[in-house]
Amino acid sequence: MCGTEKVGVIKRSGSHAAHASEARENGARRNLSPDAVINLDHGDPTVFESYWRKMGDNCTFIIAGYQSISYFADMKNLCWFLEPKLEEQIRRLHHVVGNAEVDDHHIVVGTGSSQLIQAALYALSPPDEREPISVVSAVPYYSSYPEVTDFLRSGLYKWAGDAQRFDKDAAYIEMVTAPNNPDGVMREPVVNRDQGTLVHDFAYYWPHYTPITCPVNHDIMLFTVSKCTGHAGSRIGWALVKDKEVARKMTKFIEINTIGVSKESQLRAAKILGVISDGCLHFGSPDADNFFEYSQRLMAERWQQMRDVVKRSEVFSLPEYPFQYCLFTGEFTEAHPAFAWIKCKETAEDCEELFRAHKILTRSGKRFGSDPKYVRVSMLNREEEFNLFLERLSAIQEISNGN
Repeated sequence: MCGTEKVGVIKRSGSHAAHASEARENGARRNLSPDAVINLDHGDPTVFESYWRKMGDNCTFIIAGYQSISYFADMKNLCWFLEPKLEEQIRRLHHVVGNAEVDDHHIVVGTGSSQLIQAALYALSPPDEREPISVVSAVPYYSSYPEVTDFLRSGLYKWAGDAQRFDKDAAYIEMVTAPNNPDGVMREPVVNRDQGTLVHDFAYYWPHYTPITCPVNHDIMLFTVSKCTGHAGSRIGWALVKDKEVARKMTKFIEINTIGVSKESQLRAAKILGVISDGCLHFGSPDADNFFEYSQRLMAERWQQMRDVVKRSEVFSLPEYPFQYCLFTGEFTEAHPAFAWIKCKETAEDCEELFRAHKILTRSGKRFGSDPKYVRVSMLNREEEFNLFLERLSAIQEISNGN
């Protein structure tokens, strides 16, 4: 994806975890019953709530009743409903973090990246073909791709499954997710044919989830506020699009679909992205409130705790990730993905059922085109839920070991 990358052979340590203790909430079981069902099926990023509480009113802004009444934001812009302040802060953040090239791309804003996926499929589909164009992604693929693709039963495109098994000599669209959801692995295109077009989903290509090894530069790249900052409820995503005509078609899709995107959400997102960029300028300073530094330590702590439990296990296993040089932090680090791709060993045929029996809701590997021995577990829940999950994970292992 990025050409030559620096990969370090460095032993894992708990240093990040030790520094991350400040991110943990006091009273980890505030209102959670010991018998509560823990829902780790969804990637709802409430883990970052503690950071934004700490920031107080820094992201507060007021919209007067007369403001933002018009449908239009900037009629000179190809994406006419994109607020100029949001475009400015998107470009600024990518420059500061160094995770994507933006200077030669148009920006299309959407109601989350889910709407932008549909807009991209619409824009890339030949309008006059007899058969819908095939949409593929390599297993394990993001579980929503099949549903999003086929939900409207469009005559333009259809879900065709695993990219590694796609053998038709025909046009196709390949979804390339990096880091991948569910397993956190950096992905490259699989099909690699002249008839194909690519959509790169970079929802998790941020420093708190994975090393930033280069600024990515592809024709269509999708990002979302929900996974970048944790503000999933604002429903803001953006696409970086090189081709003007593709960007125009994506904009038209959103125009017909929702007549633009909420200005209130855009202005809130612009404010939040600006605060994050300001903090990034002082990365490593003891007095700085750097969101990515804070969140990276928090995610590293969670992964260290998870690995400490699993390494004592004869029931579960986790993927390993290489240490790579991160351009943003200037350090060698490994990935700390938003999801744990857990495999149940021979003792359990259906990992999702095993967890459900212990009041833990996960998402089965079958939903990702993979084996039911796998489950995807969210690492993004609040502290009390995550701690209770670790307790139950340990209990499952003790029961399985006959203790």
